[in-house]
Amino acid sequence: MSFAVEPSQALEFRVRGRVQGVGFRPTIWRMARELGLAGEVLNDGEGVLVRVSGAQSRIAALLRRIERDPPPLAHIDSIERRRYSGQLPQDFRIAESIGGSARTQIAPDAALCGACAAELRDPDERRYRYPFTNCTHCGPRLSIVKAIPYDRATTTMAPFVLCAACAAEYCNPNDRRFHAEAVACPSCGPTASVVAFGQAKIPRDGDADAVKLAAGLIAQGEIIAVKGIGGYHLACDATSPEAVARLRRLKRRDAKPFALMARDLDVMRRYCAIDALEEHELASVRAPIVLLRATGPERLPEAVAPGLDTLGFMLPTTPLHLLLVDQFEQPLVMTSGNISDEPAVVDDAQACRQLADIASFALTHNRAIANRVDDSVVRVMAGRSRVLRRARGYAPAPLRLPSGFEKAPDLLAMGGELKATFCLVKDAQVILSQHQGDLENAATLDDYIKNLALYRRLFDHAPSAIVVDRHPEYLSSKLGRAEAERRGAPLLEVQHHHAHVAACLAENGRPFDAPPALGIVLDGLGFGDDGAIWGGEFLLADYLGYERLARLKPVAMPGGAQAVREPWRNLYAHLKAAGVFEATLSASGNWSALNGKPLATIDRMIAKGLNSPLASSCGRLFDAVAAALGVCAERQAYEGEAGARLEALATAAPNETRGYALGISESELIDIDAAPMWRAILDDLRQGVSAQIIARRFHLGLAQSITEVAMRLAAARGFETVALSGGCFQNRLLFESVYDGLCEAGFTVLTHADAPANDGGLSLGQAAIGAAHLMRTDTTRDGKDGACVSASPAALLA
Repeated sequence: MSFAVEPSQALEFRVRGRVQGVGFRPTIWRMARELGLAGEVLNDGEGVLVRVSGAQSRIAALLRRIERDPPPLAHIDSIERRRYSGQLPQDFRIAESIGGSARTQIAPDAALCGACAAELRDPDERRYRYPFTNCTHCGPRLSIVKAIPYDRATTTMAPFVLCAACAAEYCNPNDRRFHAEAVACPSCGPTASVVAFGQAKIPRDGDADAVKLAAGLIAQGEIIAVKGIGGYHLACDATSPEAVARLRRLKRRDAKPFALMARDLDVMRRYCAIDALEEHELASVRAPIVLLRATGPERLPEAVAPGLDTLGFMLPTTPLHLLLVDQFEQPLVMTSGNISDEPAVVDDAQACRQLADIASFALTHNRAIANRVDDSVVRVMAGRSRVLRRARGYAPAPLRLPSGFEKAPDLLAMGGELKATFCLVKDAQVILSQHQGDLENAATLDDYIKNLALYRRLFDHAPSAIVVDRHPEYLSSKLGRAEAERRGAPLLEVQHHHAHVAACLAENGRPFDAPPALGIVLDGLGFGDDGAIWGGEFLLADYLGYERLARLKPVAMPGGAQAVREPWRNLYAHLKAAGVFEATLSASGNWSALNGKPLATIDRMIAKGLNSPLASSCGRLFDAVAAALGVCAERQAYEGEAGARLEALATAAPNETRGYALGISESELIDIDAAPMWRAILDDLRQGVSAQIIARRFHLGLAQSITEVAMRLAAARGFETVALSGGCFQNRLLFESVYDGLCEAGFTVLTHADAPANDGGLSLGQAAIGAAHLMRTDTTRDGKDGACVSASPAALLA
């Protein structure tokens, strides 16, 4: 009897994606050896390269296993295969990394895994209570990397020479620390210490290690600076009104809510309700701050989150944090280590200079932070987890562009001014940076410029075009214009709200050639085509153009930027526009927020158009309603405070189902007029209706009007898909009311989840629009000699 011998072959696989620093090579090594295959696997500048020889069926089985069972932190974008004719070893080996064009992905920083947490707590383990325990499934990535390929020598772990025991783990493909670039132990790795700022004296506490010493100081009421994975935090006892109030005063953070950290979910549940999806997010490798409803049986001091009904909680993200919070039955404030509005401190010497006036001590260590990465923030709305701030755990994981963008050119999108991010397009993917902050702050702008250079280096990126917001004064736009001039590259200017819509379309995989969708964008402000401020827009849009079909009726913003900070200005402008503020109504009557204000001066400013631009802004409408109810009327301590507090009021009246009617015009460009709503609010105030009910009626009425306008427009224009974007859709009550109304009306509703609905997602939309314009056959269609811009004529939608 004769047996057929299966022919042998040799193939080379190129695996692209997030495949370095995540245990990919040892995983393939184990799989190949189990299948009896020969060959090698190695890292290079483009990802992971696998060269393998053996029976065809076994090679096919290896491919299936790679695709089905990659390491936990890995993400495969593609696997390319071709025949291989070179020499291969007789067994299967892990070969040395080689350089080359950087086309691989850097993994986001990952929260402490369960296996490392167990070692941390086990007295028999050599890493017992070691604050820098990590493996290929967890630990620092983006925060420590300097260059590609991602190897120890190109990270801030390079100064720490491995001891014999760690070297053995690092070199053993069967160990989960094989080529874990941050691997360390007490014998060879970074060390933690407590440092005193100023004249403070470090107390002596027997054999207590640095973390126990820091915990003891917090328990005594001290504020401690804690060096985290991507920057310093400021920590104190969240249950101590005195400590929280002192932190607010010294940090100069009047009202913006503090982030909290607890050792486990049981501690959180004493203060918050947590559903299954929120629990999943909290315990994920991303470990973001999750906004939770503050409806637990216990209460934290009001100063933790003034005027809000939510608390932002996270679980420990690093071994250092876990060891610290393990000492407490209660949560700790774990807020960014900075003076308010500054970027979080990452440098030790800078921490001593900038944080010494806030914290008396620092729990620090000697591993450098190469790149600042803030904590991410998510909120569960309409049954999905939605990123509000995309940073640690998410960036720089790429998002794939939709179908039709396969030939998208490499370009750079610069983002906006607030909550700034930038975005690279490379290999038909978009690489969205971590949250940068507000560029009007000089230190944040410096960090933005530093990170631009880092990303270009990490991803070997040379943009063929630069995309900016159309606003002439945005610092990101000015930088982009200068960069385009320096490179001699085309500059593309994109309208703010078109970018919001495109970001939502791109995130949801809307194909390049799909018909236009209705984008509903509700935010604070953006530079409009007519020179006015836009912020309540209904745009029929695709990636190439848009047509403005409806808006919130524009109202003056007396004082311009000052009206953003002082909501009473918007209240007065709205009341005057609605014809509600009458001479017979004294400011001490129904509109107490206007008592003593220079209303005659405001009247003259509006009449003459002096520093009183017209704005269709939904954010300013929220400010006005909040001021009418006595909320943040004098001043907002942070962007969106009035809207957030108004939402909290509305949430406290869950049984109210009636919304205020808003007027809807019959004009070609539909206006949603708030005048009827203001008359109804005045009637309710006269009748003593509670602020909670008024706030809820406002939310519901606005949502109902939005749905009605969408239905009218769909009847006239025939679209079936609606995309929701803009910072106002971070408001859970408004978002869910609009979302549910549109779904009930039969629309396909696209929403944000992986990219922020706020300006943090703006660069994604700019990138998609820029790529679409550059891919057009006729790039001079808009008459700009190749300097493609986003434009509004309906002809672009034909």
